[in-house]
Amino acid sequence: MSSTPSAHLFKPLQEGDPAVVGGYRLAAVLGTGGMGKVYLSYTPGGRPIALKVIRPEFSEDPEFRRRFKQEVHAAQRVQGLYTAPVIDSDTDGPQPWLATAYVPGPSLAHAVARHGALPLRSVLLLTVGVAEALHVIHGAGIVHRDLKPANVLLASDGPRVIDFGIARAADATALTGTGVSVGTPAFMAPEQASAGTVTPATDIFALGQIAAFAAIGSPAYGDGSSHAVLYRIVHEDPDLSRLPAELLPLVTRCLSRDPAGRPRLTEIIELCHELSPDALRQGEDWLPQAVAGSITERLRLPEPAKTPPPQPAVAPTPTQLDPQNGTPGAVNPYAPTGSAMPSAPTRSAPGAPGPVPPPGYPMHPPQGRPAPPPGYPTPSVSAPGHHTPPPVTQAPFAPPGRVKPKRTGLIVAASVVGAILVLGVVGSLLPDGGGKNTDTGAKSPSSSDSTSGSSDSGTSGGSRKKADPKPVSYKGIDLTEGYEIMLADSPPRPIESEDAAYGEGDLYFRVVSFLEESTLGTANGKFVLLNNTQKGSLETCRTETRYTERIGLDQLSNGSEFCVLSNAGHVAVATYRGRSGEDDPGSYVTVDLQIWRNAEEAKAE
Repeated sequence: MSSTPSAHLFKPLQEGDPAVVGGYRLAAVLGTGGMGKVYLSYTPGGRPIALKVIRPEFSEDPEFRRRFKQEVHAAQRVQGLYTAPVIDSDTDGPQPWLATAYVPGPSLAHAVARHGALPLRSVLLLTVGVAEALHVIHGAGIVHRDLKPANVLLASDGPRVIDFGIARAADATALTGTGVSVGTPAFMAPEQASAGTVTPATDIFALGQIAAFAAIGSPAYGDGSSHAVLYRIVHEDPDLSRLPAELLPLVTRCLSRDPAGRPRLTEIIELCHELSPDALRQGEDWLPQAVAGSITERLRLPEPAKTPPPQPAVAPTPTQLDPQNGTPGAVNPYAPTGSAMPSAPTRSAPGAPGPVPPPGYPMHPPQGRPAPPPGYPTPSVSAPGHHTPPPVTQAPFAPPGRVKPKRTGLIVAASVVGAILVLGVVGSLLPDGGGKNTDTGAKSPSSSDSTSGSSDSGTSGGSRKKADPKPVSYKGIDLTEGYEIMLADSPPRPIESEDAAYGEGDLYFRVVSFLEESTLGTANGKFVLLNNTQKGSLETCRTETRYTERIGLDQLSNGSEFCVLSNAGHVAVATYRGRSGEDDPGSYVTVDLQIWRNAEEAKAE
């Protein structure tokens, strides 16, 4: 099979498309939506990402920027197996953008348009996966608001929900009255279409629409103009005549006009399991073979833009320096404000490209006059009061007289070699314990320093790299609802929290009343829920970045592991061991903890 990427999937950059955004070198165009354009790029390590650049019209609206910043920060807390995590963002730059993990799979809209309706098992697995994604999204305090087939991607191991919460940023902008709609009419809930009311139940209505769309192959409320579709959603019943009979009760409840009549996400998941004749397990065979072929197409990615080989840099003249930053070339309008990412590669002179670093790495200043520190003015030619020396006039060439060569370097080298030989002889005459104090047996400071410098590879100046702390394990901790644990306590004992809503500890157990769902949370750090294939360890907790602050108990099973990273610098792997039974007098969860205290630098509160 050819490895050439499909032209209709990865469109080349056109005139007007930036070459670099936020230090990420763009490789292709993935698509264009109502709020911006999506590009394919790569991290410095070569992982593909989807980078969305927001339209300039939105960028100019202060209210949009304020809400966009809030929603991106909230989205960064969302961590789930059925969502595409936010990798990076810039909400303050000239043109806001955010980057998420690239999902190699078609959208549900594309798959249905190309291959038709999905079989029952695929629809049930799709519904379960999207319901789990919504559970995590709602747990972070976000309502998707624009859940539709185009925002559900079909990966090889299950669906992925994207663009959660971002539509809210545009909801109150001036653009909503000028032809830019928030939400897709065919998949809006009645209360959203008529009064603009949005709650978690709004997303459940959209989930029912998605299940019907996947099973029927077309929207449940038909096609047509936006006004006609919205009228049918608000006033008429959906056309479910072609829906498989097994799905009819579930979809009908989800599409209830009354938000209170719609099932909760946990009920939807349970109903899907009851409807399936076989156990529902996500796997490589969850999609029809024709749809799975679309995933293979999306794995043949265009290669990242080649980095030109380094060439000798030419020092720019003062007139070539940009007055704002003291470096040659024009300012990159897509460089994020306050970001450590590099700007677009620049040239120091026509036809003489300077060295260009790989994408995602800082740009080094060219040879020549260095840029001043931030906050200091950049002189255009010479600083005020600075005396420019006059040009040197060279005398006509005359052959120099013969000068006797000096042998100073040879003498110094011979002296150093002699000193090393003397020290080696003296050291060999000392006893084995010569580096120790003969009275106490302790190492002398000089011996300690020498050992430190030689034994710790990768350190400079003989400084010793801090060793990782030894882990301490605690088994069978019963964490009562309303109580919390501090990792610094030895042993960690559940204590009652003064904050009944969210807790104050490194690990707490709460029941979220408005969702009627139980969660484990942290008020002093972050969690990382590990996959079944990952083994909890200090190294794993340090390298994983799929952060969240709350984990629902329905995401956990006996033996599930998650990292607890406290702001105080303590790291723990928590192993979930189950919840109290209905006949227990109290409500609690049981966890095992393996704690590495002071494993990281403490963060400011």
